[in-house]
Amino acid sequence: YTEGLQIYKDGLYESTGNYGFSKLLKTDMKTGKAEKEISLDKQYFGEGLTVLRDTVYQLTYKEKKAFVYTLPDFKKIKEFDVDIEGWGMTTDGTYLIVSTGGSDLLYFDPATFKLVKTQTVIESGSPSFNVNELEYINGFIYANQYEYPYILKIDPSSGEVVAKADITRVWNTEKAENPNADVPNGIAYDSTTKKIYITGKLWPHLYEIQFGQ
Repeated sequence: YTEGLQIYKDGLYESTGNYGFSKLLKTDMKTGKAEKEISLDKQYFGEGLTVLRDTVYQLTYKEKKAFVYTLPDFKKIKEFDVDIEGWGMTTDGTYLIVSTGGSDLLYFDPATFKLVKTQTVIESGSPSFNVNELEYINGFIYANQYEYPYILKIDPSSGEVVAKADITRVWNTEKAENPNADVPNGIAYDSTTKKIYITGKLWPHLYEIQFGQ
C-alpha cells in the first residue's frame, strides 16, 4: 500500500500504509526483493517518505508524528510532533516538502520540522486538489493527484501546474493483471540513470515511464 517512494543511491525506499501493516523498506531494484524493512507500531499509518543526506524522514497519516531514521541501519533517531495530516513528501535538497491532501505544499526545516512557508498549487488559475505523493525532479515537483490518473508537474517558484500527465493506460494495465489494484501513488526518480518510475497502492509492479516534452 505505497504511500512514499524514492530512489536514493543504491536502493528504492518505500513507506507503506494501513494500520498494522505500515513499514519502511529498502528494495533491491534489480530483484524486487526487500533488503531491509522495519514495521511501524500498529497505532501508526505510514505515509510520505523522503531521504536527505543519508537520513530518512517518514510521515504518519492522522497521528501527527514524523519519524527520522539513519541509513543504512534504519535506526530511529528522532520523532517530531507535526500538526498536520501527512500525505506526500519530497525534498529540494534544503527543505522537506509535504502535501496534506489539499492544494498546499508545506515547506519544513529538516532539523526541527518547523514550518517555513506554505505554497498553493495552482492549476488553470484555481487551487488544485488531492495533491498526494511527491517527487522532486530537475527543479520541478511532480505529484500524484489522489483518486485520479494524473501526475502534476509543478513549478516550485510559483506553484503553477505547468504540465499534466495522464497515466490511465498504466493504471488499466495494472488493473487487468491485478483486480485489487488501488489508485496510482508513487513516483521515483533515479538521478543516475535519469529514469522515472511509478507505482500505486496495492500494485505489485513498478513501471518505468517517460514523460512527454
